[in-house]
Amino acid sequence: MMNRKIMKKAAKRNLKKHYWIFLAACLIAAFLNVEFSGTLSFAQVNVEPAQEAEGSPSSGNTAFKQAGAWDVMNDILSGNEKEGKQLSEQIRQAQIQQSGQANPAFGRSRGVLAQAVNSITSGSLFVTIASAVNGMVKSKEVALLILIGLSMTLMLGFWFFITNVYTVISRRIFLEGRNFESVPIQRFLFLFRVRKWTKAAWTMLVKYIYEFLWSLTVIGGIIKRYSYYMVPYIVAENPDISAKNAIRLSRKMMNGHKWECFVFELSFLGWSMLGAVTMGLSQVLYSNPYRVASFTEYYVTLRKMAKERNIPEAQQLNDIYLYRPAGREALDLAYADVIAVMEKPKKEIDDLKGIRKFFADYLGILLFPSAKEREYEEDQAERTRIFALQRAVEGKCYPSRLDPIPEMAKRQKVETVHYMRHYTVWSLILLFFIFSCIGWVWEVSLHLVNDGEFVNRGVLHGPWLPIYGSGGVLILTVLNKFRKNPAAEFVAIVVLCGVVEYFTSYYLEVTQGKKWWDYSGYFLNLNGRICAEGLLVFGVGGMAIVYALAPVLDNFIRRQKLKVVIPACLVLLGAYVGDAAYSSEHPNAGKGITDYQSRAVRLDTYANK
Repeated sequence: MMNRKIMKKAAKRNLKKHYWIFLAACLIAAFLNVEFSGTLSFAQVNVEPAQEAEGSPSSGNTAFKQAGAWDVMNDILSGNEKEGKQLSEQIRQAQIQQSGQANPAFGRSRGVLAQAVNSITSGSLFVTIASAVNGMVKSKEVALLILIGLSMTLMLGFWFFITNVYTVISRRIFLEGRNFESVPIQRFLFLFRVRKWTKAAWTMLVKYIYEFLWSLTVIGGIIKRYSYYMVPYIVAENPDISAKNAIRLSRKMMNGHKWECFVFELSFLGWSMLGAVTMGLSQVLYSNPYRVASFTEYYVTLRKMAKERNIPEAQQLNDIYLYRPAGREALDLAYADVIAVMEKPKKEIDDLKGIRKFFADYLGILLFPSAKEREYEEDQAERTRIFALQRAVEGKCYPSRLDPIPEMAKRQKVETVHYMRHYTVWSLILLFFIFSCIGWVWEVSLHLVNDGEFVNRGVLHGPWLPIYGSGGVLILTVLNKFRKNPAAEFVAIVVLCGVVEYFTSYYLEVTQGKKWWDYSGYFLNLNGRICAEGLLVFGVGGMAIVYALAPVLDNFIRRQKLKVVIPACLVLLGAYVGDAAYSSEHPNAGKGITDYQSRAVRLDTYANK
């Protein structure tokens, strides 16, 4: 009998080393309802409907209080499209009203994000699809069949490609965590990188069918559950194995170990009882990943025994570097290009000292450009490209290039846009005005298209919105150190833009006595000054600025002569200062600001007259 204490001790050690990614792997599984879904009870909050106003669409309708998107879908699939459409609109109106009466931060009346949430929760998205299908086929019966088929296809597709296969992905994360210091988040896509996602999904489907058929017998379902227990681990190690061999190998590995596995599961009974007391919180935060880590050790032990017994199918478990570090020679051969870059002397800008060095190193600003600066940027770009592979070369994470299944090759190309660069003062000034003008054109265009009105946005009179320019320049300078890590850069952009927008709104409201924008009614807004929808747009736009737009524009600016660039900057600064001075006494508070109403508001006002 295997020693459970030793396996659990190793599991605790691995969990301590990779707590956050193990926790994330199990939490995603719970949300996808793959496993551990019952441990999310602490997050399930019953929300009572808000008190309905007299005369509201649902006033006095008790049955409607329990209605939701599924009821709308049932009406549509039953052929009652008109009733489904009416119910969907009633739900939408009630949700908007309730959001306004409850927490203003969860507004549902304005914005694309609010519309998206409303369309899903009210079932209007399904109504739109049903209407489109009806319009195309001109037959309710055929449209109904298409909708049913489409719904089933979407649900089955999601189950087959995501829910069904996620256990394999989760087990791979735990297997790699056993022997390596780091498990990059990109490893959640390892099946995609080796182009075996569909094959792994098929193997898991076959396992599911076998278990279902055996469950129809009196005791077969229980026994076969343990017979096929190792299939997700086997596929995680070798996703290219056939379904037949994976199931056969699992049966042979579990032969004589089913009762042992059952007892091993029972040893976590105390954690389950603690989970019940804490409404699942202790399971989510600790015992779920601890359990998977423990059974990962169990699989490794059974794998070793299967190889010692010379089980034929066990020879397909051939990912040797999943269990021991790769040798220096193998790594040098597989990662020769990465090592070559790592061994090159790192270029520095030696002639910068004092304040100039501070600006260059921490803010990415170069007061006076030079040829050495260009060489430094190209070196930085090359090092950034190989940074993700450096940990594999150092043996800190799984060497994916040594996987028995070769990863999908990426096309190598010479990068012409280096985002690891410094910007000159003149370049930043011009970028400030370019971003400010782009922001002004963007907001004016939105109102022109949506409402047929020319709306001169902003407190200034000129065609610029300095909040966009300031945000763009701050992203390029203050967040200079985050540029090597796109995920951290995105989060930092969202936080920075949120702070800038919130306090700009507050400052204008205090100094000018007016609100120049108001996000009240938007989903996830804070005092109407910022909202999730706007911050996500800023995040995406900021990423485009950092990694594409700013480098391209900077390349163009660098090609211009300084005797043209400097006067252009001075003229623009003069015009801007003049506009700011005039607007401080006479702010742009006319058409498009305080007296402006969107087309939707005007239509609602007209309809209520």
